Amino acid sequence: MKKAILMMMTASLLITASRAQNTQDQQLQANVAKLDKATAVKEYRQLATDFAAVAAQQPTNWLAWYYAAYCNAKTGWLYQDDGDKIEPFANLAEEQAKKALSLLDTASKKKELSEVYCVLSMAERARVFINPMTYGRKHGPAASQYIQRAIAANPSNGRAIYLEGWEKNATPKMWGGDKKKAKELLEQALQQLNAQGNAGTSPHWGKPDVESLLKTL
Repeated sequence: MKKAILMMMTASLLITASRAQNTQDQQLQANVAKLDKATAVKEYRQLATDFAAVAAQQPTNWLAWYYAAYCNAKTGWLYQDDGDKIEPFANLAEEQAKKALSLLDTASKKKELSEVYCVLSMAERARVFINPMTYGRKHGPAASQYIQRAIAANPSNGRAIYLEGWEKNATPKMWGGDKKKAKELLEQALQQLNAQGNAGTSPHWGKPDVESLLKTL
């Protein structure tokens, strides 16, 4: 009798845990669906909070930390003309991205590593936006290094190629900028992003950013 009761209790606990897992997975999927449509600062800020809540419930889920970090980094980018607001978002993005990084096996998860390096690059670039004259010398090269690490980990990552193209376009020619090369990189990024599609919870952001930037070149 005791054995039967113990088995029933164990089964009940497993069912409860499974339901909780399913709920959290559904929440992550719902947040990613909202992210696909986000354009405004307030939307990214809310999503950063929502993804962080999922990460708190699933602390070993690298994707939840990754998306929280991305939303905070993106907020920093959207505040680039209002530098005084950027630092806390850049700092939180870096912290969350490094948490995601710590959950990945560096030997077998190259594609995932590439995605996290992209967000770390964005966090460093956001710091440049605070004050380019003050922070550019330190955080600009750091952003570039993360882009190269992202490309090395996954040469087909359209988001990494987009960030490299963005950098080539934004950098003055005297410091290595090249708008022709930027356009080539952005077209390559768009090709990769189109091939990937935008289904599921795997990282698939970037296509609207690439298309918008290409229109200016």
